[in-house]
Amino acid sequence: MPESSGESQVSGGNKGCSFSVLVSEPPTAEPIARESRSAERGACLKEKDTNMNGPARTSALAIALAGMVLSISGCNQLEARNELNHGVEAYKSQRYEEAIGHFQKATQLDPNLPMAKTYLATALAVNVVPGLDTPENIKAANQAIAIFEEVLAKDPNDVNSLKQIGGIYYSIASPTNPDQQRKNLENAKAWQKKVLAVDPKDPEAAYWIGMIDFTEAHQNILKVLGPAGITDDGAGNAKAPKKVMDPIKAENGPLVAEGLQYLNQAVANRSNYDDAMAYLNLLYRRKADVDYGDETARKEDVAMADEWRTKAMGTRKANEAKKNAEPGGITMDSNGNMK
Repeated sequence: MPESSGESQVSGGNKGCSFSVLVSEPPTAEPIARESRSAERGACLKEKDTNMNGPARTSALAIALAGMVLSISGCNQLEARNELNHGVEAYKSQRYEEAIGHFQKATQLDPNLPMAKTYLATALAVNVVPGLDTPENIKAANQAIAIFEEVLAKDPNDVNSLKQIGGIYYSIASPTNPDQQRKNLENAKAWQKKVLAVDPKDPEAAYWIGMIDFTEAHQNILKVLGPAGITDDGAGNAKAPKKVMDPIKAENGPLVAEGLQYLNQAVANRSNYDDAMAYLNLLYRRKADVDYGDETARKEDVAMADEWRTKAMGTRKANEAKKNAEPGGITMDSNGNMK
């Protein structure tokens, strides 16, 4: 009978990654025809050899299997990064469904890959249609929010995820369902306030809170003026009946106060924030509603609104001029020819 080498090879791999381990096999049986005395002399030696080599073979096999696991893990990590790169390329080309598929594979292959879940949630959020409250749209929104929350579970101070969740809640605040809209707007504000808890000087989060406050206050005034057949004049609606305007003072007062606070904070932390200035103009006009009955205060509110409108227009013009002065997609060589 031919003698065995005592070893066999077990191989495996994962898409281009391969590995092999050598595993000891039991030796083949010796021919039975042996002298009895030789067998007796060898018995003790064989027993000693077995007792010594058994633990050694077990240890070697455990090490080999550990190496196999590490090899598979390394392959998965490489594949995950490859999927992540393909996903980024697809996302940049606006092939969002393709990007989602790549990002999902990346997270499955390596759940600890940095940014993979963030990219996946961002791509899913692109599918959320603003102002649409269909079951499909709400499902897409909730799916994106859930993955951002997974990111936050590991890093509660991830500002991007906090902002993204706030933005998604704002997107699904549909006016066709006023109660749900109010709830989503309040959720959006709550998440932006979480951003400010991490970074108190973030101007965008402060802007979003002020903008949402204006949105709610504006809807409130239209809700009472419409049935009364009155058109909003944007200057405090001084000619509207008292019974129409009195409820607005209580309902919009807190919204206006909060909104002004955060919009001023946004401008304080970004001096050329023209969007925040534009909403300060609008919110002071809602403050004029709150000051109904106090003609001096109403006129001051309108004057402040006009002042912020002028600042917003001037700042926006300056921002656009600065942007146009920066190098763009078309550049010229030293001879004045387009590159």
